[in-house]
Amino acid sequence: MDKVFTRIANRVSLWAGQAGTFILALSIILVWGITGPLFKWSDTWQLVINTGTTIVTFLMVFLIQNSQNRDAAAMQAKLDELIRAVDKARTGFVGIEHLTEDQIEKLRDALEREVGATNGRKDTTGDTVEHLLDRT
Repeated sequence: MDKVFTRIANRVSLWAGQAGTFILALSIILVWGITGPLFKWSDTWQLVINTGTTIVTFLMVFLIQNSQNRDAAAMQAKLDELIRAVDKARTGFVGIEHLTEDQIEKLRDALEREVGATNGRKDTTGDTVEHLLDRT
C-alpha cells in the first residue's frame, strides 16, 4: 500500500506543479465565473465550485504532506551520512531531529555561540550534543 501511495503521490505532485495544471485550474475558474449569469448566480452554481475546490484542497493536503515528509527524511539521511563521513563531525548530531523543539533551540543557540566565539577559545568540536545542551 505504501509503494502504491508513494507512486501516486509522486505523480500527482509532479503533475500539480506544472504550468499546464495551473492553466487548467484557471480555465475552470474562468468558465465557472462566465457561466454565473447563465445559471442566475444560483446556489447550485456556487456549490459546484465550492465542493470541487474543497475536495481538491482536502486531497492535496495529504499528498503535499507525504511529499514533504519523504523529502525531509531523505534530507536527514543525507545529512546523517555527511556527519558520519566527515572525520571531525560530531556523530551525536545524527538523529537530533527527534529532539523536542526546545532542545533543538537550545542546541542551535549553543552552536551559534560557539561559532561566534573569539579566536582564543578552546576547540569544542569534541563536545557531545548532550554537553552542548547542558551548557545552555
